Amino acid sequence: MSDLLNDFTLEFEKPVKALEKQIEELQEAEKKSEIDISKEIKALQKKVNSLVHEIYSNLTSWERVQLSRHPKRPHTIDYINALVTDFHEVAGDRYFANDQAMIGGFGYIGDKKVCVIGIEKGRKTKEKVTHNFGMPRPEGYRKAIRLMKTASRFDIPVVTFVDTPGAYPGIGAEERGQSSAIAENLAEMFDIEVPILSLVIGEGGSGGALGIAIADRVLMMEYSIYSVISPESCASILWADPKKAEVAANSLDIGPNRALELGVIDDIVAEPSGGAHKDPEANFENVKKVLVKEIKALQKLSKKKLMDARFHKSRKMGNQTIDTMEDGDFKVYQ
Repeated sequence: MSDLLNDFTLEFEKPVKALEKQIEELQEAEKKSEIDISKEIKALQKKVNSLVHEIYSNLTSWERVQLSRHPKRPHTIDYINALVTDFHEVAGDRYFANDQAMIGGFGYIGDKKVCVIGIEKGRKTKEKVTHNFGMPRPEGYRKAIRLMKTASRFDIPVVTFVDTPGAYPGIGAEERGQSSAIAENLAEMFDIEVPILSLVIGEGGSGGALGIAIADRVLMMEYSIYSVISPESCASILWADPKKAEVAANSLDIGPNRALELGVIDDIVAEPSGGAHKDPEANFENVKKVLVKEIKALQKLSKKKLMDARFHKSRKMGNQTIDTMEDGDFKVYQ
């Protein structure tokens, strides 16, 4: 990872960064001299741990958005490299092209053979362009459903990694049926006869995310976001000013706790203190345990029970805020 990314610090992370720099300087000084300053280092480390807990326990929605987009945060490719062994990528949709924003293939997580599909943003400028900044085109969604149908045919569970600001809104994508491709995925994923497990690892933006997230179990990383619209797009629509994204984010309340409350997701996966990028190895190990556990549990269900539960799960989303009336109308409580 480049020095520029290593030095990247969000505004609310700066107090922690300053203390960590002091610890590094004291450790260097201790190496060069015979003076024992281990007590001072331990005291500072304790202060860092306390500050990290305080900051990350009280993030605003906008700070959470920034953290979900942190340039050092693990991407889909990182999860595949760390968790999936003997991975064989499958390319193309057999209609138009290979969309590199959508990565998919087959491999093993632990001893479980899986179909893995994920949206990749890219990290460096060239990679971002190659992966279209994590905004899939219609051919990406067609590739995803083709992989899922193949997995269903061979009784292989599906795992999807979601990390996108939304589907690509360009003219070419619209001409090739962007909305239709996503809609077809939403419908057809209900008929996939194997377990589907979806994990939001960064951004879960609108239909772009939902196109690979109709699942039996939907999980979110602790510092990820999931929303019907990105804060910038919301601000552009409401105030014709994308600079008001922070106001929009805080109004949308797009963190995992709210999504769990509404039944949009099933569980939250804890991250290392300060976020997944602070200790990627520990993060990958924890995610691997969660995925293996969830796959094993889902594989115990019959196909009928699995698909019925998937359908009813989606039907129940948001019921916590809806009171059904006798005439069929409903009232949404703010």
